[in-house]
Amino acid sequence: MDRTRHYLQPDDHVLEVGCGTGTTALTLAASVGHITATDVSGKMLEIAESKRANQNVANVSFQQSVTTHPLNDAPFDAICAFSILHLVDDLAATLSHLYSQLRPGGYVISKTACLRDMNMLIPPMIKLMRLFGKAPDVLLFDAPALEAAFHDAGFEVVETGYFGKNKSARFIVARRPA
Repeated sequence: MDRTRHYLQPDDHVLEVGCGTGTTALTLAASVGHITATDVSGKMLEIAESKRANQNVANVSFQQSVTTHPLNDAPFDAICAFSILHLVDDLAATLSHLYSQLRPGGYVISKTACLRDMNMLIPPMIKLMRLFGKAPDVLLFDAPALEAAFHDAGFEVVETGYFGKNKSARFIVARRPA
């Protein structure tokens, strides 16, 4: 979160896609002006809204939406996409959409599972689990392919790295050129 906060300003309007139960949005709320946090799951958003109310956070709003749905309050100063890009249907289309929702000079900040960088048995295990309905559809890419996808969408990659012990979840900060 410290690296994420480095790219945020106190008056920023931030979009978080795939917010789940809202933990990240609520954690970052004190660092920005407003966060619009979206997720496809209404049940996750119910939990997020309950957390928001219990923590008395006024500058976060949750809404049910798919990652590629245009939002009325765009463009955003920054977009956070944590643990979601490997779950989208089309990475190129998603990054292109995020680019369109971002103001020039704004950042997309992501941490993404690069499943091809994991143990070589993980991709076949995921495919097998999908056959039995025990895993979602996921995109299988490595860190260089993920970074290339950001470049192909028009972004300038300004920071990459890994945090903690997990060397398969790539942290990427990409900037929409001004």
